[in-house]
Amino acid sequence: MSSRVPPGVADPSDAARPSDAAAPSVVGAPSHTAASSDAAAPPDVAEIERALSRVAHMLTRFRQHDRTVIAAGVPVDRAAVPLLRALAEHGPMRPGELAARLAVEAPHVTRQVQRLEGAGYVDLLPDPDDGRCRRVGLSASGLQAVESIRASGRRWISEALAGWSPGDRERLAGLVHRMVDDFEAHSGHAESARN
Repeated sequence: MSSRVPPGVADPSDAARPSDAAAPSVVGAPSHTAASSDAAAPPDVAEIERALSRVAHMLTRFRQHDRTVIAAGVPVDRAAVPLLRALAEHGPMRPGELAARLAVEAPHVTRQVQRLEGAGYVDLLPDPDDGRCRRVGLSASGLQAVESIRASGRRWISEALAGWSPGDRERLAGLVHRMVDDFEAHSGHAESARN
């Protein structure tokens, strides 16, 4: 993928995008247009949003997922990967807690857990706090699957950023972690304000 296009320079990928004026309005969104909100945003913020949109699009394409899981040797669908990663990072949890952590509806988690249990990647465990409840935890195969997916992703990143210095990669990692922490904190504040 090419490097970021500097502000004020036409990006060839923009030619295929519809204009902001043709974009449909979002229910519940402020009544101003995308163009007016872009004008109000500082240029650096607009560039961050644009870069994140490009990354999100690239990482969520089916082909990228397929390459990752094929290289990892783990036959799971895209929706299963965040669930497996969450269990690896945070340990066993109730399905409702898992849904909240992933910001998805509980039935989505239930379906994924059933598929992953059938495939041998997760186990349903007794909940030590409430005998009526169960927790979802990674099986040994599930932990191995997560490690394989992580290794595949790291290889891809290493190849893609081969021209970057170790210092640049380290700075990028630090800034991305800082950004995600701030996004999560802001999301929590916004959620609290709504309730």
